[in-house]
Amino acid sequence: MRIAGLIQDSIVDGPGFRFVVFTQGCERQCEGCHNPEALDACGGTEMSVDEIIGEMLSNPLTDGLTLSGGEPFMQAGECTRLAAAAREKGLNVWVYSGFTFEELKESSDPSHGELLEVTDILVDGPFSLPERTLSLRWRGSKNQRVIDVQKSLKANTAVELKMEN
Repeated sequence: MRIAGLIQDSIVDGPGFRFVVFTQGCERQCEGCHNPEALDACGGTEMSVDEIIGEMLSNPLTDGLTLSGGEPFMQAGECTRLAAAAREKGLNVWVYSGFTFEELKESSDPSHGELLEVTDILVDGPFSLPERTLSLRWRGSKNQRVIDVQKSLKANTAVELKMEN
């Protein structure tokens, strides 16, 4: 798996202490991207999924896994394995994606649906520099949504997480 980096104990990429995997590579190339070093699909470093799982499970204080990027859905198969391992250990899974829930749901790539199946929360949509704000929790621009994926899959429509800013 090609990654831009790993962080233990993040408190800004979802609730609680998060283990964050920054995947490498993103086709969106959003102006003002928070992680421009993660855009080049040939950049970063290679790590096996098993190595990453080992790192994730090495910290007993971890509350959840966050997959960010780059674009996690560009490596959806590997991210699905990570998310499944996290959920097996009782951790919740957040995924940040430049794709919308609707785009991922309608994707012809079956690995996109598989990753959604093991995702609790999806922060969706491309970062928009004109809509950038520091006032919204867990996201960087007003067009992005915080989606309860399991409720959304059951309802067959995006169900946003109710939260205060």
